Amino acid sequence: MLISVVTVSLNCRKGLEKTMSSLLSQTCSDWEYIVVDGASSDGTVDYLRSQEQAFGGRLKWVSEPDGGIYDAMNKGLAMASGSVVGFLGGGDTFFDEYSLKAIVDEFDMARVDAVYGDLVFVRADDYTKVCRYWRGSQYRPGIFDNGWQPAHPTFFCHKVCFCDYGGFDTSLRVSADFDLMLRFIERHHISNRYIPRTLIKMVNGGESNGSLRNIIIAHRNIYRSFKKYGYKVPPFYSLRRLLPKILNMLGNSITGWIQH
Repeated sequence: MLISVVTVSLNCRKGLEKTMSSLLSQTCSDWEYIVVDGASSDGTVDYLRSQEQAFGGRLKWVSEPDGGIYDAMNKGLAMASGSVVGFLGGGDTFFDEYSLKAIVDEFDMARVDAVYGDLVFVRADDYTKVCRYWRGSQYRPGIFDNGWQPAHPTFFCHKVCFCDYGGFDTSLRVSADFDLMLRFIERHHISNRYIPRTLIKMVNGGESNGSLRNIIIAHRNIYRSFKKYGYKVPPFYSLRRLLPKILNMLGNSITGWIQH
């Protein structure tokens, strides 16, 4: 089973170094790595060229202007030749060298369309410092109403699902990943399995959680996703979704102020 791991980036050379090193350290070797770069000016292209030999033909990349994160992810999907596809942000890493093997083993054992697991948010300046845990759980019908969703960087899915049900809706900006998983799991009922294991380290302060403005935009777009598929927005949904993110953002701000 070939796994396609896709990273989209823009002026994120240092982050890419960490992500690529993490992939090379995996005990599972049946993978390819795809980087869709948005015409960076920080030396990313030179770095990617310098790594081609180390990846032994398993690195594909392109550097050109794009229409944003999810447009770039759709480009990565089109470039993927693996039967399973997952997405890691620039700077995000696998939790340890056995993470990809755990994903492959679950696909082999469970024979499902998608798997996902736990995630830790870490500080960009120190990956040993955990800011927050994302504990997953097994999907059950209707659980999206309670604010549940898989952590997208841990979500690995058979490419045929993207072919059958579509890629990322670029009009939804910072919440197209939620929309895709809602569409795949809740609307089209793809088979899925939760792995009770931390799979990914994600740098704290991503696109959808990095500012109050983006949190609010993401929340509004999630409402759009529910309505797009004919679902009613559940009571107290805003409280379930927004409060933990806002508290996390405020906590990080206070911590940063104390440290300085």
